[in-house]
Amino acid sequence: MWALFSRHLRVWLLLAVGAPILAWLLGRIGDAIERRRGPNVVSKITHQGRRFLERRARGPLRRRERADADRLAR
Repeated sequence: MWALFSRHLRVWLLLAVGAPILAWLLGRIGDAIERRRGPNVVSKITHQGRRFLERRARGPLRRRERADADRLAR
């Protein structure tokens, strides 16, 4: 079934659905590690991975950033 989708549709699906879900999962894992052992290298890497994926996510599951007052004042 996956092979029947065009290349562009497959990439869009990965970025629209897969990236936000993986970002959420990495965030949960990082939070759980920090609760058990405190901030460490593994938790920092998982949070960096989450932020990386959130910046690249597209589509309806993308986490929207809220505009802060400094941006609106400019």
